Amino acid sequence: MAKVIAFNKPFGVICQFSGEGDTLANYINIQSIYPVGRLDKDSEGLVILTDDGNLQNKISNPKNNKSKIYIVQMEGEITEEAINDLKAGVNLKDGLTKPAFIKKIKEPEWLWNRTPSVRKRKLIPTSWAEISITEGRNRQIRRMTANVGFPTLRLIRIQIDKWKLGNIKVGSYVSL
Repeated sequence: MAKVIAFNKPFGVICQFSGEGDTLANYINIQSIYPVGRLDKDSEGLVILTDDGNLQNKISNPKNNKSKIYIVQMEGEITEEAINDLKAGVNLKDGLTKPAFIKKIKEPEWLWNRTPSVRKRKLIPTSWAEISITEGRNRQIRRMTANVGFPTLRLIRIQIDKWKLGNIKVGSYVSL
């Protein structure tokens, strides 16, 4: 039976078990499991880990169109034009992205405090959106929102395919 773990990755954690800094090894003491895809150090939320290479490939290979859903805080009040551009696909240095599903939302009430907190500017508001993509390019959401003029301030993955973050506390994991 394959081991499958859902972990709520805190801000600043590196999505690998070895190396310098705050790594997965500081939170998970299970042998021979590996992250399915990665979240960069500046992102938070759901990371799936498994010991099953076939499952890992099934989820992470962009050809399989598995959705990844994120809650995104952006600098500025996002416009309908920017939302439409994200829905159509954005031309990045590594090519045109597949269209994203995006909807503007209010700041989630369930959201935990981040350390360090996101910078606040008196004269620049922020906006929130739920964004779903099926690719997994390096820092893709961040590059997409910056491309349409609304840089990402906070990025939290809440779902990968059928697996949801749910009520997993920051820095904790559950077996699935």
